[in-house]
Amino acid sequence: MAMEITPLGPALGGRVTGIDLHRPFDATTAKRIYDAFAVHGVLCFPGQQITASDQIRVASVLGEADGDYRPPSGVLATTNENRGVMLVTNIRKDGRQVGSLPDGEMLFHSDGSHRDRPYRATSLYAIKVPTKGGDTLFANLAAAYDALSDAMKSRLDGLEARHIYIYDTVEREPVSEDQAAASAATHKLVRTHPDTGRESLYLSRLMTQHIVGMDRAESDALLEELFDHAERPEFVHAHRWTPGDLVLWDNRTVNHARTDFSEAETRLLRRYTISEPE
Repeated sequence: MAMEITPLGPALGGRVTGIDLHRPFDATTAKRIYDAFAVHGVLCFPGQQITASDQIRVASVLGEADGDYRPPSGVLATTNENRGVMLVTNIRKDGRQVGSLPDGEMLFHSDGSHRDRPYRATSLYAIKVPTKGGDTLFANLAAAYDALSDAMKSRLDGLEARHIYIYDTVEREPVSEDQAAASAATHKLVRTHPDTGRESLYLSRLMTQHIVGMDRAESDALLEELFDHAERPEFVHAHRWTPGDLVLWDNRTVNHARTDFSEAETRLLRRYTISEPE
């Protein structure tokens, strides 16, 4: 069966079938996967039975797959060194979390925007999922930018914003860069995708704290307007996880969020981040 790519939905994304990712694939297939990733922003490979080694091999098609394990929630992580493999789960052993980001809803964000070199992409593999909830929402920031008025596009031209994050935070809250666990970076509010040439917004409700050089009240009002715009339903695709789904997404042009789920059910996914090559 030949590999086939069909739309995930009207907002963004591609569903990839006809390929067994447990088996090595050739350079032609790797290029097709990368090209589809750049165009669609999100790729879903359903029904995969893959090991951690398989997942990192597939992730490496998109860039430099990070292989260091991140400590579980509650263990202090070094801000820019602990990256790569993360077990996203609410499983606890002897009362302690075995993974990260265990429970509940998580606001829209782009992985690594609080770093000077954000993650190019993320790879997430579903091992066990709840019967209801725990969906991942993907927002198309290129489409959101295209839909802005010309006046707003002109207003955003050249602006930069400060992204600040404390690990395992899932809700928007004021964060001081002076806090020991905080990680922060400055990025343009509008970025051009290096592969497609499309411009997109680059901000998120979870991590973008303020616009550089702008009065705080004006900054808060503008950011809130842009957050609401970027999260409009026509730009968002909701992915309902099934065990065996491998999903890859482009952090340069896609935000993601998580819906709430019952703490009585188990959710276990394995994540690898993919960095820009040095």
